[in-house]
Amino acid sequence: MEDLIRQILEQVGEDPEREGLVRTPHRVAKAYEFLCSGYETDLDKVVNNALFEAENNQMVICKDIEVYSLCEHHMLPFFGRCHIGYIPGKKVIGVSKLARITDMFARRLQIQERLTTQIAETLMDVLEPDGVGVVIEAKHLCMMMRGVGKQNSNMVSSAMLGTFRSKTATRTEFLRLIKQ
Repeated sequence: MEDLIRQILEQVGEDPEREGLVRTPHRVAKAYEFLCSGYETDLDKVVNNALFEAENNQMVICKDIEVYSLCEHHMLPFFGRCHIGYIPGKKVIGVSKLARITDMFARRLQIQERLTTQIAETLMDVLEPDGVGVVIEAKHLCMMMRGVGKQNSNMVSSAMLGTFRSKTATRTEFLRLIKQ
C-alpha cells in the first residue's frame, strides 16, 4: 500500500521524497489499516458473550454513538451519530457492544444506508429482540468539500425492524426519545 500512496503523491504533483512527505505513505497505510479494520473484525469476539437475561421487555436506547466511516464512492469520510433502540426478547446486550458493533461496520468502505441496515440486522440476529431501530445522522465530506459543496447538509437514514416497523407507537416512542 505504501508504494501505491507514493504513486498517488506523484500523480497529484508532489515529491514523495520531500521532508514532510517521506513518512506519509507509511502513515496513510497505517491509517487505512485502522479505518478499514472492520473487515477483519469477528462479531463473536465483539459480542464476547456479553448477552444477559432480560428482566423486562422495555425499550433500551443508546444514542449519540459517534460514527466515523469512509464513503465507498470517494473514500472520503462521513461522520455523525448513531442511535440504537431495541425491545428485548430474552436477552439484553452489554451497552458497549452496541458501539463496538457500530464501529465494526463503520470501519469499512460504506454507504450510510447499508451501515444503518447492517447494524439493525446484526442486532436482530444476535439478540432476537421484539424489534430494533437504528437511525444514523451524518455529514459527508464528499458533499461538503467536493462536488456540490453543501456545507450544512446532513443525511439521515433509518432501519426499523420487528415491532419498530410494525407498530407505529413503538417507532414513534423511539424517534421521540432519540430527539430529546
